[in-house]
Formats: sequence, C-alpha cells, structure tokens
Amino acid sequence: MTKNEALFKYVTRIGDNSLILGQRLSEWCGHGPVLEEDIALTNTALDLIGQATSLLKYAGELEGKGRNEDQFAFLRYEHEYLNCLLVELPNTDYAYTLARQFLFDHFNYLMYQELLDTDDKQLAAIAEKSLKEVTYHRRRSSEWMIRLGDGTQESHERIQFALNDIWEYSGELFEADEVDQMMLDAGIGVNLAKIKTEWHKNVAEVLEAATMTKPQDDFMQLGGKNGIHTEYMGYILAEMQYMQRAYPNCEW
Repeated sequence: MTKNEALFKYVTRIGDNSLILGQRLSEWCGHGPVLEEDIALTNTALDLIGQATSLLKYAGELEGKGRNEDQFAFLRYEHEYLNCLLVELPNTDYAYTLARQFLFDHFNYLMYQELLDTDDKQLAAIAEKSLKEVTYHRRRSSEWMIRLGDGTQESHERIQFALNDIWEYSGELFEADEVDQMMLDAGIGVNLAKIKTEWHKNVAEVLEAATMTKPQDDFMQLGGKNGIHTEYMGYILAEMQYMQRAYPNCEW
C-alpha cells in the first residue's frame, strides 16, 4: 500500500463516520422529543454532513478518478464505506441516540484536536473548522448523559441500558491497522493508543457525574473500518441513495 492509498483510505474513513452518523441523526428531524431537541439534532446532523462533504471531496482528489463528494456519498456499494460500526447503529430510542452520540463525540473531539498538528495541510484545515462544531457536540451530549443518568429512575435505567448495549462497538474507534500506522509514521494520522487513554478518562468522568456505571471492556465488534458492516447499513444506504440510483445525476 502506497502512502497516497493509505491517506485516501484514512480520509475516507473519517468522512464516512460523519456521513453515516449525520444520516442517522437526520432521521430525528420532525420526530424529536421536544422542539429544541428536534432542532439541535438536525443542526448536529448538518454539522456532520458538512464535515463529510469536505472530507469526501478531499478523498476524491486523493483518489484521482474524477469522483466528487456526492458520488462518494451516494454511489458506492456497502463494502466501500469505511465508517466504524458505532455510527450505523439504529436510533432505537432517545437514550440509544444520545449514548451513541456521547461515545462518538468524545472520540471525534480528541481526534480532531490531534489532527490540528497533522503534516497534511488540507486535513489540518478541515480539522480546525470541524473542531469548533465537535466541541459543542461533545458538550451537549455529555450534558444530556448527566441529565438522564442523574434524572428519574426511568431515565437512569434507560440511558444505562443503552450505554451497556452499544459499548461493545466503542473499541473499534481505537483499533489501529496498517493504514493508521502508516499515517502515524508519516506524521499525518492520530495516535489511537494515546487518545484511547484520554477518551476513557473523559468518558468515565462524565459517567460518574451522571451516577452511571462504566461498562467493562470485554468483547468488541470490529469490521466497519474495512467495509464489513452490520445488517443496519444496507437499510441506511437504501434510503440515502434512492434518489441518485433512481434518477442518476439529478440536482436540485
């Protein structure tokens, strides 16, 4: 694998994480539990889609085959998406949505912080812009974890159950492979072992404030970063890609 091929895959992974999670959150539009949250979730989805646009545009430039960000978003097959499994999990209910967002936000924040110092100028510029949005995402999801965890008995039980259920998908965020190592050696990528330690510390602090129990690190689900997805991914793509598949090159 060449350095450019590794960089292409690395940037695509980051972009796909934002794209798929943004798509998931957009499902709440018009269905939020209260108006303020409906708007907040939609705005978060828009932030993530914006980040994905910049990253997938850059991925297209690295690939050099003339594909743009829209073609990357809407015209790939399932195995070509390189997002982690966590972001494709279904919303289920509001507790699941927030627990998923909380785990990812803390990772995303630390990742973009590290990418500010990357030797890749374009990736650093994307990180600088994205970090402003991700900082808000992290604060908001953390506050909601505390609000629900330290709320009523029902809210505490629901958010703890959701966290326990999806925890096994958090390990993939820090699973380093050849691509990650090549980018780290090149001064471009993030040291996942380093941010894993800080992530666990930060997550534990919020969970303690929320009177919640941090799940044990046992078996972890892997595969998404290399195109092996859950059964939920196909349903996401069926909805997300329908217009471009049915009406190729349509614009509005």
